[in-house]
Amino acid sequence: VQLVESGGGSVQVGGSLRLSCTTSGSTQWSYCMGWFRQAPGKEREMVATLYTGSNSAYYADSVKGRFTISKDNAKNTLYLELNSLKSEDTAMYFCARAEVGAYRYWGQGTQVTVS
Repeated sequence: VQLVESGGGSVQVGGSLRLSCTTSGSTQWSYCMGWFRQAPGKEREMVATLYTGSNSAYYADSVKGRFTISKDNAKNTLYLELNSLKSEDTAMYFCARAEVGAYRYWGQGTQVTVS
C-alpha cells in the first residue's frame, strides 16, 4: 500500500488549499483514513478522520468548520480541503490508512506554510 500526498504550498492567512492523497496497492478503502500534521518542534496531531463505510468525519477542534475531509472512490484519492487558513496551520501534512485498529500506512507528507 502506498500513499502519496500533494497540494501543499505557501498561502496567505485566510487563504485555501486542497490536499490530495492518492492511494495504490489496495483495491478498496480501509475502514478508516486520516489526515495528520506535524509542525516543527511539536508532536504529530490528528486533523481529520473519515470512516469510509459510513462516510462519517471527525475533526480536531482547532480545524472544525474550516477543514473538510472527503474521498473520491473513482480516483482512489483522499482529500483535505483547508479554508480560512491561519499561521498556526503551518505544518507538514500526512495522510494515513488504518488497518486492524491502528494507522499502519503513511504518506511522505506535503508542506503547508501560512504567512
